[in-house]
Amino acid sequence: MNDAAPAPTPAPRRARLRAPELVGKGGWRNTGGKELTLADLRGRVVILDF
Repeated sequence: MNDAAPAPTPAPRRARLRAPELVGKGGWRNTGGKELTLADLRGRVVILDF
């Protein structure tokens, strides 16, 4: 006889969504005029000030 409870079913995985590019009227600050993309920022710490 096995009194162990059945294993819980894993939660369904959510679809991964891509973040939209950051665009706006003000442009990028403190970048020397260079336009950046999310790919340029990948793996870096970024502070956003809205």
